[in-house]
Amino acid sequence: MTTAAPHAEANSADPGSTDAVLGRSARARAPRLFGTLTAKILAIVFVLAIFAVPLNIGDSYVLTVLTTAAIAAIAATGLNLLTGYAGQISLGHAFFVGAGAFSGQVLGGQLGLPFLLWLPLAALFAGALGALVAPFALRLRGPYLAIVSLGLVYIGIYAARNLPALTGGLNGTVVTAPVAIGPLDFTSLQIGPFLLTREQGMFILCWVILALVLLATANIVRSRSGRAMQAIRDHDLAAEVLGVRRLPSMMNAFIVSSVLGGLAGGLLGVQLQYIRPENFGLDLSIQYVAIIVIGGLASIWGPVLGALFIGLVPVMAIWLSNYLPFIAKPGEQSGVSVSGFGLIVYGVLIVVFLLFRRGGLISFFHRPARAPRAPAARAAASDPAPGDSTTQKEGPSS
Repeated sequence: MTTAAPHAEANSADPGSTDAVLGRSARARAPRLFGTLTAKILAIVFVLAIFAVPLNIGDSYVLTVLTTAAIAAIAATGLNLLTGYAGQISLGHAFFVGAGAFSGQVLGGQLGLPFLLWLPLAALFAGALGALVAPFALRLRGPYLAIVSLGLVYIGIYAARNLPALTGGLNGTVVTAPVAIGPLDFTSLQIGPFLLTREQGMFILCWVILALVLLATANIVRSRSGRAMQAIRDHDLAAEVLGVRRLPSMMNAFIVSSVLGGLAGGLLGVQLQYIRPENFGLDLSIQYVAIIVIGGLASIWGPVLGALFIGLVPVMAIWLSNYLPFIAKPGEQSGVSVSGFGLIVYGVLIVVFLLFRRGGLISFFHRPARAPRAPAARAAASDPAPGDSTTQKEGPSS
């Protein structure tokens, strides 16, 4: 009895501290990336597919769609960290993606920095912009924060149009930033006897970076800072009373979200090879919101599923243009454009998933948790009432 006293005393020390509260709260812990054997197997399959898919698919259009989906998943992972885990609504994520895209071209294309320098610096530049905006934006909550973040999109478009030396102005700019790590040039990558095309090399690069981003995000949400974000999301007043500081925690989420947006922007610029200010408008922000809602908020794999699902929308729109007269075929002016039809589909899917499947696509892969039985019910099941056993032994009377 005396040996358990130090342990009990240690557990009871300072029960209201932030570490104690976040450490004891099971609800504040995020699900692990490889929590089960099935998850480990799927992660191995995911890594193998990164190299198997481009080696077995030669269609450049399919590879371009999948590569763009990987880049969108990187940006959506950052937005999911801010909205899903931290509970802050943002419609200005395209601003940080655009900042990463244009700064990547300036650093890699105009200054000639190598890939391992210009891509991290582009991400850090977007993070620096997020650090400047966060103290002012995060003093607002709910729809007010959404309106302020929406203003960032128009500020970014205006700045890009009026900085022709850096962004090309209204006409945009051709992206010439290098995509090579030492002797490995991903525009003409060679794996053994296979000489890969640019689409195949970009597929491998973007999906490998996405895998690293998912791993880093899973560790962030399991950290003390990540649990603090979720505590404030669930009940901000109670979290602050228990010692969790709201503004620093939300600033961390905002800055990391901006960094991932800038990282995705640098890759997107290289993938598109030509960018204009209008590429990073409100429709792109809505696309990222649709990805995290459809894929699943506050989940590691949700942005990946949502990006793959949303990436198929333009493909579906092109296919439907042959059957629906109101959708304009590529190159035609009459009717709803493919991008316009995509926005309509995004809006409809957001409403449908919020009304009928709030867990998103990732919820289809989760087993429903069994409700724990009450202690009284377990006792009643294990200990039958007096007389029941006697009655069962005696059987029916003659």
